[in-house]
Amino acid sequence: MTLTTATRPNTGDLLDTIAAQLADPGIIDRTAGERTNPASLAGGAVGIALLHLERAVSGRGDEATAHHWIRAATGDPVSAGPNANLFHGVPTLALLLHAATALGGYQRTAALLSDRTVALTRTRLAAATARLDAGQALTMSEFDLVHGLTGHGVYHLRRHPDHPITHDVLTYLTRLTTPLASAGGRPPWWLDSGLGGTPDPSFPGGHGNLGVAHGISAVIALLALAVTTGQHPPGTLDAIADLCSWTDQHCHHDGTSWWWPPYLTDAAARATPSRHRPSWCYGTAGIARAQQLAGLALHDTVRQHRAEAAMRTAVTEPGWRTLLTEPGLCHGSAGLLQAAWRTATSSTTATAAQITTHLPGLADDLAHQLQTAAPDTPELMNGLAGAALALHNAHTGTNATGWDAFLLLA
Repeated sequence: MTLTTATRPNTGDLLDTIAAQLADPGIIDRTAGERTNPASLAGGAVGIALLHLERAVSGRGDEATAHHWIRAATGDPVSAGPNANLFHGVPTLALLLHAATALGGYQRTAALLSDRTVALTRTRLAAATARLDAGQALTMSEFDLVHGLTGHGVYHLRRHPDHPITHDVLTYLTRLTTPLASAGGRPPWWLDSGLGGTPDPSFPGGHGNLGVAHGISAVIALLALAVTTGQHPPGTLDAIADLCSWTDQHCHHDGTSWWWPPYLTDAAARATPSRHRPSWCYGTAGIARAQQLAGLALHDTVRQHRAEAAMRTAVTEPGWRTLLTEPGLCHGSAGLLQAAWRTATSSTTATAAQITTHLPGLADDLAHQLQTAAPDTPELMNGLAGAALALHNAHTGTNATGWDAFLLLA
């Protein structure tokens, strides 16, 4: 999309310009498939509604625009079937409406969507538990953040941390530390698929995914966040420690920084490791935040400090940051900025303070990127709305709605 400001504005003006350009729900191309369905978080109306909602609740935006986008997101029939998850369908709208109650209203609809999400989660949980009981290998859509039960857990932990369904989802996730007889020594969350979740000849032995979007770091982060609520089931701390001990085996230090690979394969285990871009989805930005949360939950200061050191290098080393060629949340500069902001504001260590000093520079770089090479899409994950949310967060120093819960950063 082309921003209409003729010269590089200050951040507040830029954010106002972006909000104005994203004011009309008609900007979404609804012919582009499920991704742009109104009830899609990644590319539909829900994601852009989150931007306007955050701006309105923080006193920086127009409530009428937020309500307009919420109506656009909730106006069509919505899926509660097998394809419904945190990023699409009933759970997505449930997360949005839970946040929207901060504006007043929406309580009845939020309660209805909550009930439907509980029922959907119970169905998904029963099937996934039965497969675990039978010793069958996991599928990505069963457990990950975007498609699976970790994503369901994000909603339930925010909506009702003391609800039985929250306890049951967390209990299921703690079981992902139990070795499967068929795993051949691999962790039970090793997937027999490629990165897309389906069989792939490029991944003949499958892969172990360390990322947040589709891998085990999301489980680590959710379990750690549950500990902070005090509503975690027995075995949660042991599960976090067990999962982290596996990721520790694949944490590297190259003389400059700690970092983790995005995923593992049999072939990768024999190759010389190299740094991946420090993105949220598969990279060190998301993984380091999950490790910091684990360190805080376990009172493991070594883990916490290592995670914060990794994030510090990600935000201070220009050569590493240049691998982020896009501004978006998923695998771009906005995702690093938001992960760094959460890391810095969760800790009082000297390393966290160093990260804090670099946040204004990161925000300025993102603002310049949006002014000179704005995304072609208005969407949340790879587009303008998500980048604007991260920039708003850094500019105001507040997060009024907890919008980044869907990234498992908080």
